[in-house]
Amino acid sequence: MRSLHVKRWLAFISMALWGFMAVPAALAAEAPKPTQSSQQFVDGIAAIVNKQVITLQQVNQEARIAQDQLRRQNIPVPDQAVLQKQVLQRMITEELERQEAQRLGIRVTDAQVDQAVQTIAQRNRISTEQLRAEIEKGGVSWEEYLKNLQKEVRTDLLRQRAVDSTIVISDAEIDAFLKSQGQQLPAPQQQQPTQAPAPQSGPQILGLAQILVAVPEGASSGQVQTLRKKAEELLARVRGGADFAGVAASSSDGPQALNGGELGVRPVDGWPDLFISAAENLQAGEVSDIIQSGNGFHILKILTRGQPQAPANASAAPAAPALGQAPAAPQQQGPMMVTQTHARHILIKTNQVMTSEKAQVRLAQLRQRLVNGESFEDLAKRYSDDASAPQGGDLGWLTPGETVPPFERAMNALEPNQLSQPVESQFGWHLIQVLERRTKNMENEFRRMQARQMLFQRRVEPAFEDWLSQLRGQAYIDNRLDPASNRGRR
Repeated sequence: MRSLHVKRWLAFISMALWGFMAVPAALAAEAPKPTQSSQQFVDGIAAIVNKQVITLQQVNQEARIAQDQLRRQNIPVPDQAVLQKQVLQRMITEELERQEAQRLGIRVTDAQVDQAVQTIAQRNRISTEQLRAEIEKGGVSWEEYLKNLQKEVRTDLLRQRAVDSTIVISDAEIDAFLKSQGQQLPAPQQQQPTQAPAPQSGPQILGLAQILVAVPEGASSGQVQTLRKKAEELLARVRGGADFAGVAASSSDGPQALNGGELGVRPVDGWPDLFISAAENLQAGEVSDIIQSGNGFHILKILTRGQPQAPANASAAPAAPALGQAPAAPQQQGPMMVTQTHARHILIKTNQVMTSEKAQVRLAQLRQRLVNGESFEDLAKRYSDDASAPQGGDLGWLTPGETVPPFERAMNALEPNQLSQPVESQFGWHLIQVLERRTKNMENEFRRMQARQMLFQRRVEPAFEDWLSQLRGQAYIDNRLDPASNRGRR
């Protein structure tokens, strides 16, 4: 069940907090759709990703959208050939993600998109109608926004499924982090329904953009040197006065290239260690030296540094309602009383064979068996796909915010010993039973959980990029607009 942790979901939402206009700014092209073979040959084939064809017509259509977007952001537009290559690289990545999500049985429902819209609006303290007005004011249609938000959610779910469980943070690492911070992690700030929260300083935030020169997996030392030289030339152009966003749009290998390389704005501790070190002594507007990572060579630009404009407590609002009466906003020191839930579950994961519909039917059958008196522990051991199965599905004591929102909402609605209806999350379908509840002082636990989440945030994006790199390396990719990029791929 610990694989159900909401860290990546919270990361997705926290990025929306620091400025919802970052979402439309990062809009990607709509995933390529299959066309008839005859049309593919008429259009011309731009690329083949495994067995999926991306046509030149599709590329040109998305290039026009990207061109309009760049102009709206006052970013210099690359020439047509370069723009086509950049757009196609993004489409290839999206197609790989789509195929992998399909393989894993991940699907994004309209309800999940609606929930994401509501959460983004709530985090920015505006209505969904106001959010829509702001999006359309920026020149993006609401339909286009929703399509691309759906892809953002899909990518987030893919990260959760494929990467989150591979990141292990030890207690010793948490101890060292807390020691380095002097135990000064900010205490949680919870809103009171009848009072506006008092203004206060939040965590330091940092906004970054990057130019990435990717190094393919298994590149020779000669290739690495050639790519480093390319990065040095790009850095010289930027420091010589060239527009950073324009250089990123035309030359970066990063997924944000057509957004001028913008990575977003977040608390400083939320960035990877490598970026934190590189940006440590830089002010807004300054550019870093070349940074080498496992993915290639990075050039960073500091976009924003300082205090957030929004109150800090907005970011700490729970992803799902906590049980019981919410206490007044706590001080930096003192008790923090939290209601915990002891629960267990049976999980049926979805994939191409076990479809969502089949999983729901199976759980409905298991629920009826439980109602008829069979043992929850026995059925969980026999049928659950979760790591908690050997323990009879027992998840232990869960703190608000520790599980993904759909699971937590369903769990919070149950009384002790009550059994839920089948509940869908990005991991599959669950049957949940609440065993008991308790209220506990979680001050120390919260600080450790917060430290764990910060360390997780530093590692998850590099880990996801590594995973994407491996996915590309394992795929058959024939990029006909940029044949040189096919090197090293089978």
